[in-house]
Amino acid sequence: MRTQTKIRRKLRFADTRLREWRMIAWGLLHRNHPVLAHVIPIRRCNLSCAYCNEYDDVSKPVPLEEMFRRVDRLAYLGATIITQSGGEPLLHPEIHQIVARVRRRGALAGMITNGYLLTADRIRQLNRAGLDHLQISIDNARPDEISKKSLKVLDQKLVLLAEHAEFQVNINSVLGSGVKIPEDALAVARRALALGFTSTVGVLHDGSGQLKPLSAHEQEIFEQVMALGKRSYSRFNQFQHNIARGQVNEWRCRSGARYLYICEDGLVHWCSQQRGYPGVPLATYTKADLRREYNTEKPCAPLCTISCSQQVAMLDNWRAPQTLQPPSMPQAHAEPLVQLTSAGSRRPS
Repeated sequence: MRTQTKIRRKLRFADTRLREWRMIAWGLLHRNHPVLAHVIPIRRCNLSCAYCNEYDDVSKPVPLEEMFRRVDRLAYLGATIITQSGGEPLLHPEIHQIVARVRRRGALAGMITNGYLLTADRIRQLNRAGLDHLQISIDNARPDEISKKSLKVLDQKLVLLAEHAEFQVNINSVLGSGVKIPEDALAVARRALALGFTSTVGVLHDGSGQLKPLSAHEQEIFEQVMALGKRSYSRFNQFQHNIARGQVNEWRCRSGARYLYICEDGLVHWCSQQRGYPGVPLATYTKADLRREYNTEKPCAPLCTISCSQQVAMLDNWRAPQTLQPPSMPQAHAEPLVQLTSAGSRRPS
């Protein structure tokens, strides 16, 4: 059984990689479509990590037919990767059907999960749905009062993924505020690679998604983990390295155009940390909205740590300067557009 899974995984990996290269080529040639969209099928989470501001404990799942409409709208706009996030997407009882809808619409299907709800049956269900990528962030080796997403708790889930998953799995370790033992990131990365997964490392941002530099020791650990994750996109630029060193990045954030964050209410936002702008319903989002946001300068960009936005922007950093300013947007390095509490509940701006 394990041999068959490995064979299917290799075949799917080759197919996924081919579609990824097509996506990159299309993105380089044509700029008037989203490359990556993060969709929230449920805001609720089964955990309550102290540093996170992207969950609540009351939200209901977005109805399946509404999720289908959102996936279809993103496909109409030309999105090439559609990732389910949260909250915790596996709390949505029909998440596999949403993934299957993404694949039927011709997009790459991704998921970001805390991994707690994974079982062998759930993994096989996601295989059948056509999931391409799954990412789990693991914050420490042992759970503490800051985060329960520990290697000790999740290791058996990782073993299940190694045995059954036909999709690509990436394990993201973290450094920064709230991480008590920086060396844990190395332990997580080494375990990921030992199981045949890819490994990345991120820097925890502050409450507005902005840069909080690492200490000298944390920077040393960061570079070691980066060296292990040789397949990471960061081989090609200095974005994460600058974040770790507390240095600003000069780049053109294309969020709202090339990267879309779709909240549970169906509104398009720049990212998870700037919820509130543009705040336009996806159902009425048009090519004109994409063009406007493509050309809008984001004052929060120099100190941003949202790597998915920056990865997508790599396709366009060489293109047209951004000449528009968002209406009523704070000046550079100001407070976020939507005030977020550290416990994850949302406050009105």
